[in-house]
Amino acid sequence: MLIIPAIDLKDGQCVRLRQGRMDDSTVFSDDPVAMATQWRNQGCRRLHLVDLNGAFAGTPVNGDIVRAIANEHRDLPVQIGGGIRDLSTIEFYLNAGVSYCIIGTKAVQDPAFVAEACKAFPGHIIVGIDAKDGLVATDGWADVSTVKATDLAAQFAADGVSSIVYTDIARDGMMQGVNWEATLELARVGGIPVIASGGVTNMDDVKRLAETANQGILGAITGRAIYEGTLDLRDAQAYLDQQGQ
Repeated sequence: MLIIPAIDLKDGQCVRLRQGRMDDSTVFSDDPVAMATQWRNQGCRRLHLVDLNGAFAGTPVNGDIVRAIANEHRDLPVQIGGGIRDLSTIEFYLNAGVSYCIIGTKAVQDPAFVAEACKAFPGHIIVGIDAKDGLVATDGWADVSTVKATDLAAQFAADGVSSIVYTDIARDGMMQGVNWEATLELARVGGIPVIASGGVTNMDDVKRLAETANQGILGAITGRAIYEGTLDLRDAQAYLDQQGQ
C-alpha cells in the first residue's frame, strides 16, 4: 500500500485548500518541482498532482509544471487530475510522462467517456469521485450533484478503470481523519481498488489504513499533514511496508 503525497497546483504554486475552497488556500512552495523531489527523497513511490486552476477552467492550466515534474522523475509514477475532460488532454499528459489521468467531473456528466478513455488508454485511467455527505461533487467541488458516490463507482466496474480516488470533501484539508466507513463502502460496492483522500492526519490514520489493506484500499493521498509535519512520509510508508501492506 502506498502513502501518496499530494501536490496541488494553483497559479504555478504548490498549495493546499480547505474543503476545496480556492479562496482558502495555503501556499507551501513556489517551486512544485523541488517539492516533488523532496517527497521522492523521503521515499514516496507515487505522486498525486492536481491542477486546481484546471479543475475550475475545465482545461489544463498548469500543464507545463506537470510535464516538468514528470520529466524530473521519469521512473516515479505520477497521477494527475483537474480539468481532464477529453481524450486529447489525456494524450497530452501521457506523452508528458504522466502514468495515470484522473477523470472527475466528466465521469459524472458523461460516464460513457470513462469507457472510451479506458479503451483508448488501457491501464492509465483513474476515476476521481469527490463527495459531500455521500453525494458526488463536480467542477472543482463547486457543485454537488444528486448522484450517490457508491452508485457512480458501480458504473465503472466493467470499464477497466485502474482505481478510484475517493475524496471526502468535508475532511479534505481539515486534519480530522479519514472517512474510512465511506471509503470502504465505495471499495466494496464498486469492486475497484480505492485510493483514500481527504483527512489523512497522523500515524493513527495510517495504522487504520493498514487494517483495510485487504479490503480494496490501494493507498492514501496526504497533503496538509506532511506539509505541516503531523505525519512523517518516510515513517508512514515504512510502517505499511513492515506490515506487509
